[in-house]
Order: sequence, then structure tokens, then C-alpha cells
Amino acid sequence: MSSGDTIDGGGASSTSIVEYDIEDKPPAGEAVPLGVQHLLAMFLSTVALPIVIAGAIGLGQSDTTFLLQMALLVAGVATIVQAYPIGPVGARLPIVMGTSAIFVAPLIDVGSQFGLAAIFGAVILAAPVEIVLGYFIDDLKGLFPPLVTGVVVMLVGLTLIPVAMDYAAGGPGAATYGNVENVGLAALVLLVAVGVNQFFDGFLRMTSVLIAVVVGYVAAVPLGLLDLSGVATAGWVSFPVPLRYGVEFHPSAILVVAFAYIITAIETIGDISGTTESVGRDPEGDELKGGLVADGVMSGIAGIFGAFPNTSFSQNVGLISFTGVASRYVVAICGVFLILLGFVPKVAAVVAAMPNPVLGGAAIVLFGMIFSVGVRILTRGAQLTQRNLTIVATSIVLGLGVEVRPDVLSSLPEDLRLLAGSGLIAGGVTALVLNLVLPSDETPVREPAAVTTDGGAEES
Repeated sequence: MSSGDTIDGGGASSTSIVEYDIEDKPPAGEAVPLGVQHLLAMFLSTVALPIVIAGAIGLGQSDTTFLLQMALLVAGVATIVQAYPIGPVGARLPIVMGTSAIFVAPLIDVGSQFGLAAIFGAVILAAPVEIVLGYFIDDLKGLFPPLVTGVVVMLVGLTLIPVAMDYAAGGPGAATYGNVENVGLAALVLLVAVGVNQFFDGFLRMTSVLIAVVVGYVAAVPLGLLDLSGVATAGWVSFPVPLRYGVEFHPSAILVVAFAYIITAIETIGDISGTTESVGRDPEGDELKGGLVADGVMSGIAGIFGAFPNTSFSQNVGLISFTGVASRYVVAICGVFLILLGFVPKVAAVVAAMPNPVLGGAAIVLFGMIFSVGVRILTRGAQLTQRNLTIVATSIVLGLGVEVRPDVLSSLPEDLRLLAGSGLIAGGVTALVLNLVLPSDETPVREPAAVTTDGGAEES
């Protein structure tokens, strides 16, 4: 499909700049680096989240390494299943999967109280919640209109901004946090990504983020920011071991994780909407159903093999929008690389050696694009009525409010505080509930009067 084609999607049309559509297969010389670009976009979150959870519940280095490898392996399989479904499991869309950030706080709480076996027991037993949501999505779709999904996608981008800035400054807690070398390297990556994307066409534009990361990787060498010592000590092969840590079932743990599955379903709906938005259409019922079912099924499998719940990765939705490459074939290649990394820790160590400022510079672009995709979903699918603007305003403010001022919830019970303290959960649930309870208002907000060349005003 050529750039600028207009696509009709369920009655709504928009102009979409697409280099490769969902069913297109770029030549291998382009598809492989484009798949690697998706890997780089999601790698930081995929490896960081298991490490954060493992550290918070006091696991040792060997257990942390195993959890990390299983996270990569399961993410690869789940990504391929989303792109090329197995029966009803999968969306048949370019969806990159990985460890869900929504589960981090609940799983830390469960692990701290009951241990690792209870985490995996809850992950496995609560997974059907999202599978059921997927099968009944046609009946429940009215709960998740563009107003709600747009707000959720916007909040994903907004709540990830501190992560991007922290890594651009050198990484949370780094002794050199915010020094000139770190910030300068992140700025270089950011400028190269934006510059290549805006001033070049074709393959260069599509690989702009990858080019920027490679430039940053090379530039880090003379700055002394590239540390490859971990590559030498990493092993060559690691194999999955089902139920290595056993399973335990605690009702409170299962309820907490089940609630997180509901929230991640909203995020997945938003990501699927953002993915199809990049090609100028709304998602189809089978795509929503298959995507949610795959989320639930693969998260249950993740629990069996020692990984945490998987979900669609919003930064890769941003990458699709940024590059114009929506090919599911490209995303499946990313899945293959993830599987390989899951079996070969030494290769993963090379990628993990990428300096934090390099990843931070790229993340600023990608997380910003996630927010932009949310804006597009919202403005294309929802009227800007006073009611809808009130929902957006309240949801965004509450979502960001609990992120930047978590102490406001300090008097709540611990379980509830951990859930309500997530900006995505607080804002997403607020949007969902307000959309259900506030009366309908079909009158759009009056646009300001247009000023004419003679100094008068035209009536809108």
C-alpha cells in the first residue's frame, strides 16, 4: 500500500501513511532489521519488569536470570501467536507481547506475602478472566468505546514518561544520573530518530529508531558508557522448566491478580485499536476477541513456565505509527528473535548491555507516540461533548495524580493502595465508570469563532 492511501474502517475513514500494511511481507533484507527494531523497542520493559519483581521479593541472581529468560521465551511465542493465530487464540495483527507492567505492583504484593509459588498460582488460576472477556467482547464492547480506550492509551504513554526520562538520565539510582554524557547521548538518539524519520523516506524512515539506537550504541564507546562484562559470564543455553517453583493458591492473591487482568484487557483493547488505527480503520470483533483470548491463554502458559503475565506492548504500537510498518510478518520475526534470546542468555546479554541513555532517548520518542495514538483514537471515535471532555479530564488528572503523588493513598489498605496507586488503573477505571453512569450528551463543545481577514468573526 502506498503512502497516503485512504482506508475505510467500519464507517470511519482517515488518511493513513502506511509503508507496509498488515498482510504485506517486506523482503528479508528489510523485514529482519524491522523485526529487530521491534525487539529493541520492547526489550527494556520485557527484561526490566521481571528484574524489578524478583528484586522486590528477594530472589537471588540465578532465579532472576531464569525468570528473565522465560519472560523472553514466552513473549516470543505469544507474539507469534498474536500475528499468526492458533484457532481462536490470536488477533492476526502485528502485536508484540511481553511482561505486563500492570501486574508489577500486585505481584510484588502477592510475592511478598505468600512467595513465588503463590504468584504463579494466581497468574494461572486468574488467567481465564481475560479469556472470558475475549469470548464475550461483542457483548461487552460497549463498555470500551474509543472514549475509554483512547484515555487508557494516552495514560499508558503519559505514565511511561518518567521511565523514559529516568533512563535518558542514566537509569534510576545511577551515580551519574543526569550528567552531561548521559543526557547528551539520549539527546543524540532522540534527534537522530526524529531527524531520520522526518527528513528521509522509505526504508530509512521505517528503521529510524533502529538507526538512532545503533548510532547511540557506537557513540557510547568513547564515552565509556558501554559495559560488555556481563556477556562473558552469561551462559550459552537455557531451557524452560515447567512449574520449577511450584504453585500455591490463595484467594486474596487470585482476586488481586484477576482485577489486574481486567485492567490489562482494557489496555489490550486500546493497543489493538491503536494498531488498526495506524492503518486507518477500527478493530474487527474477531481481532478483539482473538487478541484478548491470546493475552489470557499465553499469560496462563507464562505462569506454568515461570514467567509473569503477558500483554500487548504499547510502545510497539507507537513504533508502528511512527514508522508506518504494520506488517504482522515483521512482528513475527521479532517473536522469533525473542525465542532465540530465551534459549541463549549470552545473546540476550549483548542486547542488555545497551546503555540506559540510548534506550531512554528512543523511549522518549516511542512513549510520546503512544500518547499521540491515544489522542487519535479519542478524537476520531468520540465527539468532544462537554460530558466526554469531563470524563477525559477527570480520568487523566486522577491517573497522573496518583502517579506523581502516591502518598495521597497512604491511608488505604495495602492491597487496595497498590492497585489504586497505578495511574493506568485509576484513570482507566475512572473513564470506564464515568462513561457508564454519566448521562448521554450528543452536543459537541462549541468551537471558537473563526476570525476573517477583515477583522470580523464568522459563525462556526
